[in-house]
Amino acid sequence: MAQLAIVDAYQQFMATAHPFINIDSDEQYEAALETLEQIMETAADTPDDSMNPLIDMISHAIEQYEAKDDELTAFIEEAEAIPADIALLRTLMSQYNLTGSDLPEIGDKTMVSKVLNGKRVLSRQAIEKLSARFGLRPAMFFER
Repeated sequence: MAQLAIVDAYQQFMATAHPFINIDSDEQYEAALETLEQIMETAADTPDDSMNPLIDMISHAIEQYEAKDDELTAFIEEAEAIPADIALLRTLMSQYNLTGSDLPEIGDKTMVSKVLNGKRVLSRQAIEKLSARFGLRPAMFFER
């Protein structure tokens, strides 16, 4: 009897979750992204949270859909090719609405430009100062 109940519950779940698990349009993709974001905001950040399997299912469906889109795949590959320090620096600049002149930890705006263009690397001292300013672990400038 319990076995039939679980099958019924699963079928009900799949009927509701189908557009989020089997994404085949841009509208379903956008809805899945929004739903995933909402779930992640409410889920506890623990390994045993009951939402983790649902997060995994929707994330997997999103990844599968993205893998089918050549333009998106090219964008992801390009983004992943950006070194971690430059990506983090660009993100900080965007989030805090900063210009090259707003980062004296690195140097003048010319030096910031050289770092962003890959012509110079961030010095250890610059990484330490940026980490202190933004409350980051220095290792974040190296992680992927």
